[in-house]
Amino acid sequence: MLTSTAALLISLALSLAMPAYAQLDLFSKEQRVEFTPDWHGDRFADGRPNVPDSVLSRLKDVTADEAWDVLQDAGFKNQFQGGWKVINPGERLVGRVVTAVFMPQRPDVDSVIRANGKKENRIGDENSWIIDILKPGDVLVVDLFGKIRYGTIVGDNLSTAIYTKSHNGLIVDGAVRDVTGIQEIRGFQVYTRGVDPSALEHVMLTGINVPIRIGDATVMPGDVAIGDPEGVTFVPPQLAAKVADDTEMDHLVDQWGHMMLREGKYTPGEIDATWTPKMIQQFNTWLEKKGSKLRMPEK
Repeated sequence: MLTSTAALLISLALSLAMPAYAQLDLFSKEQRVEFTPDWHGDRFADGRPNVPDSVLSRLKDVTADEAWDVLQDAGFKNQFQGGWKVINPGERLVGRVVTAVFMPQRPDVDSVIRANGKKENRIGDENSWIIDILKPGDVLVVDLFGKIRYGTIVGDNLSTAIYTKSHNGLIVDGAVRDVTGIQEIRGFQVYTRGVDPSALEHVMLTGINVPIRIGDATVMPGDVAIGDPEGVTFVPPQLAAKVADDTEMDHLVDQWGHMMLREGKYTPGEIDATWTPKMIQQFNTWLEKKGSKLRMPEK
């Protein structure tokens, strides 16, 4: 039989061996790393993948169709969601995802969440807690289970706070309020299911930077959100550079092909068909002169 001292030492050893779980976040840093195994780049302190700014800037020209092709080929079938109301449409929305998930309020569970939030020195209502962790370039993505009435995640005050922290936008499977005020925040683009004058009620925050569901899409913290007129595509971080590369190559192929057609060097049938080795060589020479590092493989 173990002595009380031995039992205490074993218990302490086991507790030290286990990852340190945040009380509210539900996912530890170790789990965020574990559940994004194909990302081998930089990470934030909490384990969230940190796709470089240089890649984000290259994704500004990517359409939903272009990203879709790359994601489908890689086996990611559930990364797009359409059907949004867009406030402040304009330049394409691109950013690193910070996730938050709300559920219908249950008093006994919410009491624990609020108590833990108090221990963690979280200030204000639960919808303000998620804003405090935002960094420049982040896009806040909120699973509010499609709730419209009493499902307004922010008004113009919290929208101002989001934009001040992230200099980016918001995606919410729920609603927002104070649209007139939000429209005055230049550059703050919002994808929402609807708008309503009610305040956020009868919900509870059950996770920050955890896997969430947005319609038919599974979204992970550290994904790259790309918003365009068709909807929002959530690109896994390990595929962000490939989406940018493939899209850039497609644009260059189109540009060179149009130039060849205007100059009468090739017929439409030749441009639309599989290119000959001579055409590929000419295309790669043109890329080199443009200073592009991309090259089409020679067959």
